[in-house]
Amino acid sequence: MMNKSNLELSKRLIPENYVQQAAQALSVRENKIRILLEQRRLPDEGWDETTIEVLLQQLSLMDSNNFPGNCGAGEREARISSELVARRHFRMGHGIGRSGDINEVQPKAAGSSLMSKLTNSLVLQVLREAGAPSTASAFVVPMATGMSLVLCLLTLRHRRKGAKYVIWPRIDQKSCFKCMLTAGFEPVIVQNKLYEDELRTDIEALEKSIEELKAENIVCVLTTTSCFAPRTPDRLEEVAKLCKQYNIPHLVNNAYGVQSSKCMHLIQEASKIGRLDAYVQSSDKNFMVPVGGSIIAGFDKNLIEEIGKTYPGRASAAPSVDMFITLLDLGKQGFQKLLQQRKHRFNHLKQELTKIAEKHGERLLDTRHNPISLGITLSSFHGLEGKSLTQIGSMLFTRCISGAR
Repeated sequence: MMNKSNLELSKRLIPENYVQQAAQALSVRENKIRILLEQRRLPDEGWDETTIEVLLQQLSLMDSNNFPGNCGAGEREARISSELVARRHFRMGHGIGRSGDINEVQPKAAGSSLMSKLTNSLVLQVLREAGAPSTASAFVVPMATGMSLVLCLLTLRHRRKGAKYVIWPRIDQKSCFKCMLTAGFEPVIVQNKLYEDELRTDIEALEKSIEELKAENIVCVLTTTSCFAPRTPDRLEEVAKLCKQYNIPHLVNNAYGVQSSKCMHLIQEASKIGRLDAYVQSSDKNFMVPVGGSIIAGFDKNLIEEIGKTYPGRASAAPSVDMFITLLDLGKQGFQKLLQQRKHRFNHLKQELTKIAEKHGERLLDTRHNPISLGITLSSFHGLEGKSLTQIGSMLFTRCISGAR
């Protein structure tokens, strides 16, 4: 480590002016790290890879498995057999959290714990900047969105003794449905209402379900922001008002909604005028990191802390490391640029799909309340069997167009 003392010693070996020049370069990186620790905020400009690697290496050296002369005698001492695996994880093998709380500091892993705390601080800032400034707390969890929703539902179980129903405006996505079953609850499906081209939340039917089931028997209302056209984001503000009126928790599946200012605005406004307890989003869909992590956030710090304590045992640090690296690499300006690019490309896609639809006697659906997804009619395929229709998807995929539904 080239600290001040070692730099002074270096002057005995090479010219002093060379050492001073090098010290100035080192101080630039040191200042970036100092500011990050002081402010715990996303840097305006993204860091270069070397600075990120320097920080991760120094954090890694703070973990007990990397102490000189360390002799781990326990069953969980971050022993890593493969050198390739060790390098992949920056030799951070202890994970994050403790048996009673995923957000608690790990005694054997000061560096990993520090990285986790910093990551959660950066994530909280990003959510606020993305459109939900009232968010009180957030943390990265090493599970995808579906299992993170399970964690939230299990936490609500402790607060809603005897309740067994989850009211859920329908969305045709398996993990959304399975998360309620896995948590041991009974989904009560509220069918959506067709408004011209759009499928929107049927508020009247939702309130009717609340009245029939009785509020004390309902664990929560589970709504969705990010969805495929013609489905549109749930009417969060109106749902939030009902949840406040009937004193029912409100959980939001915001899987890929952080990228959309509209989705984040819905969450923010719903929390202001009604009740919205927590919202969950995928790390890979919103921040372009590998699958395996998500972010649980909310407006009640105590509830978010309680959710963290519901997670049993320690957890993998990999999703937090991925988020930490990505956010430092992007910086505030880089992330905002990505948000603007997505809006621009969505509008461009909308214009070009309109042209293609007209060319083939079809039309683009008018789903103005869905800021992420677009739908196109397939009336010229009317009468074909389902298999023929699904072949359109496979034809697109073989032409390197993935993600179409």
